[in-house]
Amino acid sequence: MVHDPVTLTGARVVTPDGVHRGRVRIEGGRIAALEPDSADTPSGEVRDLGGAWVAPGLVDVHVHGGAGHAFPDADPEGALATVRFNRSRGVTSMVGGLVAATPEDTVRQVAALAELCDAGELAGIYLEGPFIARSRCGAHDPDLLRDPDTAEFDAWLKAGRGHVRMITVAPELPGALDLIRAAASSGVVAAVGHTEASYETALEAVDAGATVATHIYNAMRPLGHRDPGPIAALLGDERVTVELILDNVHVHPGAAGLVFAAAGAERVALVTDAMSATGLGDGEYTLGDLRVRVSGGEARLVETGAIASSTIVLPRAVRNAVEGLGVGVPEAVRSASSVPAAALGLAGVGRVEVGAPADLLVLADDLSVAEVLYRGERVE
Repeated sequence: MVHDPVTLTGARVVTPDGVHRGRVRIEGGRIAALEPDSADTPSGEVRDLGGAWVAPGLVDVHVHGGAGHAFPDADPEGALATVRFNRSRGVTSMVGGLVAATPEDTVRQVAALAELCDAGELAGIYLEGPFIARSRCGAHDPDLLRDPDTAEFDAWLKAGRGHVRMITVAPELPGALDLIRAAASSGVVAAVGHTEASYETALEAVDAGATVATHIYNAMRPLGHRDPGPIAALLGDERVTVELILDNVHVHPGAAGLVFAAAGAERVALVTDAMSATGLGDGEYTLGDLRVRVSGGEARLVETGAIASSTIVLPRAVRNAVEGLGVGVPEAVRSASSVPAAALGLAGVGRVEVGAPADLLVLADDLSVAEVLYRGERVE
């Protein structure tokens, strides 16, 4: 496809290194230049944004579904609908998240998502279970949880054809540290989560190669001043990128503010952990094999009342960070784009820089998404 040149002028552009005030030149679906508005008049379409923010397309590395579909369904058409739903709302890169399932179902799910990765629709595959603690299972079926097994992990790698990007492991489980080492040596990010780990065990996991904290606070041994547990270990270690679900349900704003204060925006990755109900409204849904009831946008398991997933799309988390926590717009945007992309080694996404794909958002004054460009083309 031939793309006509487009230039966005009068913009405040969030780049990896700061804020560029001027214009963005797009050619062939890529960013061709970042220039001052005083540069020579460009050819092609020119649009004056009047000082609006231009952000990189957002990157959600922890999401399970949306628009009535769920990645664990292993339905390529449904998964693609979830991708397109998110893309139209500003999330231009996604990692398809799975939950605990049988070994056979997990391989089938990974293989199905690998097809979308091959097609460039998904940026990778994330397995949140099954190697997590029963006592901190959250919205995972406890009967499907099991101890870490490197042979099963190898089966995921084979089915995923190089697209498995991240797994969550409870490091206190038998064999967990060996699995974390195997993941790290295979180029797969190991995340610490759904865990009863002590402070010391969490640090052992990081020493073994874990580099991400799965939705900090949630499904973790709580923070205590004499028993700090995994939360203090993960927040305090500069090697760790910390996921934060900022829907104002999973984490109170007061606790969320402590995450930014302790880790700094450069180590906080905003995620949604969103489920199939996202974009649809209240009602009953499923997450894996578990029934979920959504009321007032809040998702909880029918059987236990435990918080399940969120029902937000990632730009909402950016707004919550700015409006509720006082995080600067550039920092909040990076926490939802370049930070998670770097944590998972996703090259060429989540950054506004010359040569990168022109995946861009234009943000209105209230930080709502006014326009989405994907590979330089408007997304309707």
